[in-house]
Amino acid sequence: MARLNVSPMRMVMTELKGRLTVAVRGHKLLKDKQDELMRQFIELIKHNLELRKEVETELASAFRNFMLASAVMSPEMLEQAVSYPHAELFVKIKEVNRMSVRVPQMEFVRRIPGEVEDDKTDEGQATERTDLPYGFMQTSADLDYAIEKLDAAMERLLELAQIEKTCQLLADDIESTRRRVNALEYRTIPDLEETIKYIRMKLEENERATITRLMKVKEMIAPQE
Repeated sequence: MARLNVSPMRMVMTELKGRLTVAVRGHKLLKDKQDELMRQFIELIKHNLELRKEVETELASAFRNFMLASAVMSPEMLEQAVSYPHAELFVKIKEVNRMSVRVPQMEFVRRIPGEVEDDKTDEGQATERTDLPYGFMQTSADLDYAIEKLDAAMERLLELAQIEKTCQLLADDIESTRRRVNALEYRTIPDLEETIKYIRMKLEENERATITRLMKVKEMIAPQE
């Protein structure tokens, strides 16, 4: 604790009391924010670990199918099959407020050239698969499974990236909030309390000295019997 360099006056003490009230209230709000950020951070970390395990399992399965496909297909045919993607994939990112932290919210936007958005098929009508960029005559079924699994894993990969970035931003804000809480708890509030206590003691001491002087003056000017 360190006493502030101020004049021991009542007006200064009143001002310091106001600052102390604001500091105590701010400390409580920041402590509550820190606790809530920690709760959300721990939940996200747990979800992140579970999601990462699931994504790694899905990717391992897709790579296994891809290796099986590469074993039965010629390298030229395999390269030709996957060289011309039929769709464009964009990532749409917007920021959302999470406990005063701006975190990203991501989603995929898939665009297929020449696709008509309002083209709908009748219910129950069989449709030909057009989601693979190659024909089925000279390709392996394992390649189909690999691409389908990779396509299915993309959404979860994006969710994983979003969660990890959110965890990083929350961790930075938790550290910043922790420093502010500690500064208020161990420096600002004790300094203000120590200074207020010092000013109160000084004022009481001055008051006692004034009373003593008045009593002496009264004894000096009082008529002697």
